[in-house]
Amino acid sequence: MNVLLINGSPHAHGCTDAALREVAAALNADGIETTIYHIGAKPVGGCVGCGGCAKAGRCVFGGPPAEVLPLAEAADGFVFGAPVHYATAAAGMLGFMHRLAYSAGRVLQQKPAAVVTSARRAGTTTALEAMEKVAQICQMPLVSSTYWPMVHGGTAEQAALDEEGMQIMRNLGHNMAWLLRCIEAGRAAGITPPRAENAARTNFIR
Repeated sequence: MNVLLINGSPHAHGCTDAALREVAAALNADGIETTIYHIGAKPVGGCVGCGGCAKAGRCVFGGPPAEVLPLAEAADGFVFGAPVHYATAAAGMLGFMHRLAYSAGRVLQQKPAAVVTSARRAGTTTALEAMEKVAQICQMPLVSSTYWPMVHGGTAEQAALDEEGMQIMRNLGHNMAWLLRCIEAGRAAGITPPRAENAARTNFIR
């Protein structure tokens, strides 16, 4: 089994990366393979609702939301990580997640997801909430930890000194591994995911 950890920071080796690597280490210790994907420092715009992905099977504007698709298809679980920018998740990560979910939500459905964030000081809970919304609409079971999954620091070295934050990351990784094993056991026992109803779309403007 493999978990795809996505670094939504413009910095490849900053605080968010430090947090994700701690999660990955715990997953590896439990026998789960991991892949860390960095979306890069180039601006990632949001979805424009063009509908092109319905025919192409991927975001027609390319970039990270399209490039990550083979890794996402092969993944059994996901960890989305982003720093706090202006009291919410970094805009590049939100654009990436929105475009990935809209164009390739089929490869995310019912795979466990976790979200983590990093900040020098504040805005972490708002950032977590913003990222969780994408996982929720894709029917992804959310993996929790022993506190809200965040680390604090201005550099990767400072984040590594956040002992409780790193402990939370390790617990998150172990919880993800446990849930993946539970899903694997259920699949072996013949338990399949439910098929969601999708026929009703109510418009409240009459």
